[in-house]
Amino acid sequence: METKPKSKRKVPAGSPLFPNIPRLSKEEIARRKAENKAFGQRCQAIFDQVAPQLRADHYGWSIHIEPDSGDYFIDPDSEVCFQKARQKHPSAKIMEMCLNETGACGRI
Repeated sequence: METKPKSKRKVPAGSPLFPNIPRLSKEEIARRKAENKAFGQRCQAIFDQVAPQLRADHYGWSIHIEPDSGDYFIDPDSEVCFQKARQKHPSAKIMEMCLNETGACGRI
């Protein structure tokens, strides 16, 4: 059985993959990076505040943080934890962390 390549089209280096979608300006990229950094810092502040008490009994559990209200949700299952957060804050931006020394999720 012989297989054929699906497409021989190659995108030249430096050209956009989706030319019909306009590129973001440098100012917009910088604004989004600044917003994401500020969001992460607000979540980290809440994590640093609550993690020491929670780590003793819930080490390795998932914590989802909504920084505008200061709410956080914990559960051993990340998906269940996310569903708890979505029930209370259906459209808010939520950050997932892990109740360990660094807050990092997964393996690097």
